[in-house]
Amino acid sequence: MDTVEKWGVFEVAANGHADKNPFVDYTIQGTFSGKNETVTVDGFYDGNGMYKVRFMPSFEGEYTYKVSGTFSEEPIAGNFTVTAPSKGNHGPVRVANTYHLAYEDGTPHYSVGTTCYVWTHQSEELQQKTLDTLRKGYFNKIRFCVFPKHYDYNLREPITYPFEGTPMDSSVLTKENFMDYEGAAEGNHWDFTRFNPVHFRLFEKRIQDLMEMGIEADLIILHPYDRWGFSEMDAESDDRYWNYVIARFAAYRNVWWSLANEFDIMKKKTLADWERYARIICEKDPYNHLRSVHHCGQQYDYKRPWITHCSLQRIDRHQTTELTAEYAQRFQKPVIWDEIAYEGNINHCWGNISGQELVRRFWEATIRGGYAGHGETYMHPEDILWWSHGGELHGDSPERIKFLHRILCETPGLGLQPMSMPVYNRSNAFAWDDEVAVPVDGAYRGTYFLLYFGYFRPAFREYLLDNENEYEVEVIDTWEMTIKKSGTFKGKIHVDLPGKEYMAIRIRKVEH
Repeated sequence: MDTVEKWGVFEVAANGHADKNPFVDYTIQGTFSGKNETVTVDGFYDGNGMYKVRFMPSFEGEYTYKVSGTFSEEPIAGNFTVTAPSKGNHGPVRVANTYHLAYEDGTPHYSVGTTCYVWTHQSEELQQKTLDTLRKGYFNKIRFCVFPKHYDYNLREPITYPFEGTPMDSSVLTKENFMDYEGAAEGNHWDFTRFNPVHFRLFEKRIQDLMEMGIEADLIILHPYDRWGFSEMDAESDDRYWNYVIARFAAYRNVWWSLANEFDIMKKKTLADWERYARIICEKDPYNHLRSVHHCGQQYDYKRPWITHCSLQRIDRHQTTELTAEYAQRFQKPVIWDEIAYEGNINHCWGNISGQELVRRFWEATIRGGYAGHGETYMHPEDILWWSHGGELHGDSPERIKFLHRILCETPGLGLQPMSMPVYNRSNAFAWDDEVAVPVDGAYRGTYFLLYFGYFRPAFREYLLDNENEYEVEVIDTWEMTIKKSGTFKGKIHVDLPGKEYMAIRIRKVEH
């Protein structure tokens, strides 16, 4: 009997009709039944006369399946066993405690993401370098596009295309004229009714590689940076594409749906289009994967019920993650800053902040109860920039982001929220001038405090806590990645600091 682990991918493959156009003229559907669930999903045509249906079981035990449709005259049936999840398999990520995230088994997910828009469209050698970099454990989420990208530093052709057809002659492109070839440029010839299965097989292999590393695949389904015409397909082609990617990718537990990167500059799509795409996801994805839409200047209405979390880009050039708590309160959802400018030195303003500034923005998001995303755009002789192509990292921020994630994993409960705490001063009055995070879970109130000073540089701080309990105090240098014990205190706490930027304090109640 076939077996698959809980939250794994069970696949049924069968030969079927290959005449006519298998992508539009034939259907395939599978129903999977166990003691605790019955799930019906669409299948897809994978080329060479082969049809497939994929399923992610949410329970252990015995299952049966039935596959039917016009793809074949004979239905297919069978059974399989779902075993316990393997080590590292915690299930899909869900919203938890309103503003935070956890895997389905309850393990917290503290999002530390990165952006690599079209790393799966690069050479096999470069893709392997990207995977080698990701194995170093800097990030647990990565944003990337199904479609190729056309933009500055992105003028080469991808290794595959999502549809059958031929592209325009890209040899005419230069850094000076590439903006003249946006959208459906002349010279492209595509059949939007016929997908290229090779493109999607390679893409989902990378989703699986990420899943095996415990990294969430934040899939960008549409985006405006295009010369092939994929951003300007008609509604029928868009819907067919949405149904196809959901059928192929939804069974992978690490999938998140991002309707678009910078939806608001896709001028040929309307609000009705975006809401229609959302309906398709909600109807066709039975696993309820996380869903959002990323903006450039104009934010989407993140209060919409189908949106699970806010996927934000900085709007103000200077204020970014300082606005985390404001947005969390406004939308009552997790806030993830997927784009807050990138560590690098390119000419564009969004791609030349320092590693120190990027890490500061990560900490500012954390202390306010949200999450931030990384990107890197250092000049390269072959225009291989991590933000788009992947490969190797050259910046200073990844190790510091990994250090922050370690601290998050050591926090009690599930998620932090901002608060103010009483500060001791010479007049014995109270002030409220520190950024402080405490656990969301009420059971841990008063037991844990995380303070961050950013670009402020106090030589010492003093606080008043209760006189009944002891508190262990640590000084954290977020840039040097050190944690030093400052002592154990009751009541008044005096903490000496080095008078430098990017320092933090962690206060934990001593349990006897």
